[in-house]
Amino acid sequence: MEDGMRGRSGSGDELFSFVRLEERVPADHPLRVIRGLADEVLAGLSGSFGALYSATGRPSIPPEMLLRATLLQALYSVRSERMLMEQINYNLLFRWFVGLSMDAAVWHATGFTHNRDRLLQADVARAFLAGLLALPRVKRLLSSEHFSVDGTLIDAWASMKSFVPKDKDDGPPAPPPAGRNAERNFHGETRSNETHASATDADARLYRKSSGQPARLCYMAHVLMENRNGLVVDSTLTHATGTAEREATLTMLDRRPSARRITLGADKAYDVADFVGELRARKVTPHIAVNGTISKTGKRRKTAIDNRTLRHPGYEISQRCRKRIEEVFGWAKTSAGLTKFKVKGIEKTKAVFSFFAAAYNLVRLPKLLNQQAA
Repeated sequence: MEDGMRGRSGSGDELFSFVRLEERVPADHPLRVIRGLADEVLAGLSGSFGALYSATGRPSIPPEMLLRATLLQALYSVRSERMLMEQINYNLLFRWFVGLSMDAAVWHATGFTHNRDRLLQADVARAFLAGLLALPRVKRLLSSEHFSVDGTLIDAWASMKSFVPKDKDDGPPAPPPAGRNAERNFHGETRSNETHASATDADARLYRKSSGQPARLCYMAHVLMENRNGLVVDSTLTHATGTAEREATLTMLDRRPSARRITLGADKAYDVADFVGELRARKVTPHIAVNGTISKTGKRRKTAIDNRTLRHPGYEISQRCRKRIEEVFGWAKTSAGLTKFKVKGIEKTKAVFSFFAAAYNLVRLPKLLNQQAA
């Protein structure tokens, strides 16, 4: 005899469904705020999308959907486009965020990748970050006077086996003769960026962060952060070199001209006289950590930061605030899974990192906006 109070297990198939996706997402879900912000930015970019597409041919995936799906990939650390398409197919939250109806077919992973790469070749990523920061309710959260900067290494989509001697005519390096993944013995071989290049990603550079650490094929990502709430206000990506951090900082500062004097916090790697001089010429007060490294001769390195700056109370505040920039890189590498790029070439990797910088801001904004409204 069946228990009258026991629920019945069925197949789960219903001929009709009258529940909208909108009703499936809780009213207080954080993605609601994130999607609202993203939609405002995408509405402002709509005019620029038209120039990227032909007036003839088969309809493409709407760029708004492409960018929302790319944001989901960063927010939920989805490892591949194939897995992203699987999630969008059966995850109602993902379908709602992207803007697909219950009955709409999900794109093929290859087609999605080709369409997304078209956007990555344009300057859409930086425009998306700039559009987010320009929203009135976001702009009120930003400091216009106090900033911090830092850089980090992110591995390229290339193995050390691909780092082979350049051709004599300086063309792209030839792949290893024994195949793409053949074992190679590098013992006794001197390799450098001047004589070698990756056959997989020619823009990647061999770089060692510090003495005692292994050299790796990588790029260097850079972030400019405002100090009030720790939001990213600019980002860029460069070849990994010993001067890249300082050069990228000047590039980002020049993109944000200011009539008033601002401060810039940074770690001791930026304590270089020429760089400090460039900052002061731009009316930027260098709140940079002192590089007091002791040389092999026992002499302490001379700092480029003057005593007047070191004594100012704002210097200590900047030094405390600048450490928050590590949260940006920590989130990108651990929560978002950006320990290694999955695209090749400096233009595409630069665009991907800009999207991740915007995604970091979107993760932070729901709580910040709620505090602002309280």
